[in-house]
Amino acid sequence: MKASNITKAIDKLIDAQLPVFVWGAPGIGKSSIVKQIAKEKDMEFLDLRLSLLDPTDLKGIPFFNAETQEGVWAKPSFLPSDPDSRGILFLDEINTAPPAVQASAYQLILDRKVGEYELPKGWSIVAAGNRENDRGVVYKMPPPLANRFVHFEMEVDFDDWKAWAYRAGIESAIIGYLAYDKSMLFTFDPTSNEKAFATPRSWEYVDSIVKSGIESDLILDSISGAVGREAAVGYSSFKKVMKDLPDLESILDGSLKEIDEDDPKVLMALAIGLVNAARQNPSDDTIDNILSFSLQLPGEFAIMLVKDMQANGLDVEGSSVWGEWVRKFAYLLS
Repeated sequence: MKASNITKAIDKLIDAQLPVFVWGAPGIGKSSIVKQIAKEKDMEFLDLRLSLLDPTDLKGIPFFNAETQEGVWAKPSFLPSDPDSRGILFLDEINTAPPAVQASAYQLILDRKVGEYELPKGWSIVAAGNRENDRGVVYKMPPPLANRFVHFEMEVDFDDWKAWAYRAGIESAIIGYLAYDKSMLFTFDPTSNEKAFATPRSWEYVDSIVKSGIESDLILDSISGAVGREAAVGYSSFKKVMKDLPDLESILDGSLKEIDEDDPKVLMALAIGLVNAARQNPSDDTIDNILSFSLQLPGEFAIMLVKDMQANGLDVEGSSVWGEWVRKFAYLLS
């Protein structure tokens, strides 16, 4: 299931306070989408790694109350306690926790209480974990615990990632390279012993590496350490192509009307660069000039450019060039 669809479903299930479990390979953004939902709903977000806990960490430590002559459990201080608060309790890596810890989570997930502790009414539970066939250190989830969740399996989808990458300000060369070779977005192979492999998370690392100012003679090895050698070399080669791009400002101001170029790498990089440039300067003149320029591009690149502009909230339909653009490329849109 695509991350965007899982986000829509979880958003509603949180309102209904149904426990949700998101399955997926490492590095694909399971925790990120839940954190984003909490931010958009103005809710607190508590990320609890069950694999780091002991059973008593959840249930609390037993002690003797001399006043009541009873044995009681000390409530864990890290769990939410404000009865008026609203939030998401995110139980990450739940299936990497030992069975005894998972057992301690049974009552919290089903009854919203454990020991002397009760989860405030405004809080919802979402859990996540890697699949058993991903060769991570996981324990098989007992059926009684699994039956307490609504389960979703998250898949990697390039269009979802690209929409996020634009919003997050990921470098144009990274977006362009992965648009050119979508297979490089996610190269995780559970049968491989390679320590570095490409995932949406590790490409975000690449963006940070590129922007860190690291020395040029170290950049390739650093990127390889995040996404693997093959992806790093492919990205570096693609970035060299971007040096052949025309001045984007000359397209935005309308002084450059066309280019004589048929290299798909250059055209892909150009389209991504124009979208990022338009996001920085979304004026009517800018959009008009980009659409006019796109009229001489091969159809598939013109359509990709316009779809990405639409996805980023740029008003292409309101442009004075829109009618001409539609007439030229209508045969590809049908």
